[in-house]
Amino acid sequence: MTYQPPANGFRTFVILWATQSVAVFGSALSFFAVTIWLTQTLYPLPEQKPHLASALAAVSLAFALPTVFIAPLAGAWADRHDRKRTMIAADTLNGCLSLALALLMLTQPLELWMVISLAALYATLGAFHFSAFDTSYAMLVPEKQLPRANGMMQTMWALSGILSPGIAATIIALPALARQGALGGAVGATLATLHDGAPLAIALNVLTFFFSATMLTFLRIPSPQRMDLRAANGTQKSIWADVQDGARYIWYRPPLLWLLGTFTVANFISAPLGIFIPLIVKFNLVADWLARGLTFETALALLNTVGSIGGVVGGVLISVWGGLKRRRVYGVIGGLVVAGGAMTVLGLSPWLYLTAAMAFCAQGIVPIMNAHSQTIWQTQTPREMQGRVFAVRRLIAQFSWPLGTVFAGVVGGLFNPGVVMALLGSILTLFCIGQLFNPYLLRVEDKTFLDEMAARKTELRVSSDYQSRPVRWYER
Repeated sequence: MTYQPPANGFRTFVILWATQSVAVFGSALSFFAVTIWLTQTLYPLPEQKPHLASALAAVSLAFALPTVFIAPLAGAWADRHDRKRTMIAADTLNGCLSLALALLMLTQPLELWMVISLAALYATLGAFHFSAFDTSYAMLVPEKQLPRANGMMQTMWALSGILSPGIAATIIALPALARQGALGGAVGATLATLHDGAPLAIALNVLTFFFSATMLTFLRIPSPQRMDLRAANGTQKSIWADVQDGARYIWYRPPLLWLLGTFTVANFISAPLGIFIPLIVKFNLVADWLARGLTFETALALLNTVGSIGGVVGGVLISVWGGLKRRRVYGVIGGLVVAGGAMTVLGLSPWLYLTAAMAFCAQGIVPIMNAHSQTIWQTQTPREMQGRVFAVRRLIAQFSWPLGTVFAGVVGGLFNPGVVMALLGSILTLFCIGQLFNPYLLRVEDKTFLDEMAARKTELRVSSDYQSRPVRWYER
């Protein structure tokens, strides 16, 4: 029998989306605050550029590795356990980690290795949260509304990108303003004692996590009922077997592998953006933003905000439009071509406003591209398998993210990051144009074709397994 979401499922999804968006906004505040702390407090000098690039890469890598490689375990967990409880636990524990980071910054014993360790723990919890969250709304939203829900999910990330840089930059500047006499009273006197305002931005993130965890307790989020947790002989199925099920589902459907391969290339190329953007602003665009009377913080916040506005525009567009009803793969490949072109111009631009415009284009196409991709996966994968399949999917598509981060940390300190970014964008554009002629990839939405391929591979596997077994007397 086909699964039917609850009657008020979309309304529940909207509440879930809105309340979890608060935690996403808080996380963006923390990320921006840590970036400012690295660039302006720990490594403020121009001759420290190699150290800064390595530090940015190390923090990004500490976040990327658990996100990617713990994903299969987290996905199998999401298919076995109550997804609502998993999200509550992850939000609560991440709030505690953010509190620890803020206290370390306030007391000033914070060192780079501490930031790296906390980022790794944060990413580990985030992997479990995202696996539960990513598979929950398919249980709430009817299939015909999934593209709109996916567009809203993409908008959530972009909205946080719009709001967080400006708010974080303002909060971080409060102690300096207090020391200049712009803020009076007891509050101003207290703020003036702080070395910088980064801990204040992170403290706000603590509140957002606890708020999101609390709001989850009032929502009813169904989890699929597993009927295959015991083998035919009655033994308990291992969580590793669940991971293998997810991998096998994808492996037996080569068009899905081609789709993942495209994202593998795209993630390697886009991974350096988080490291290169602060370097580009600090070194490549310094003459332009100084001429405009801006500071590094405001220039970086402007660039991030404009890019995130593009993401919101793209997210709203896909939410209202609903995306392509068929041949959604063109929405994915075409989006990557546009993103690659924007990255090329962004890397070569000597002007802050042109760079911001390209960031707007690059991030504006991401919600449209991701919403089409997510809808393909949601319509091709049974709901009770989505945790396992989506987690392995993320592992395959994103394992190149840490590699790209290491690459960026090395070349960012040795070469002009803008030129490297332009070269990577050109490679992405040419690669994706080539995928428009890939016959396997273009059939990724043909479910009958994919299921027939999987059935043939399953038959071959069963036959091979039987023939490879040692002959017993009772099998003769």
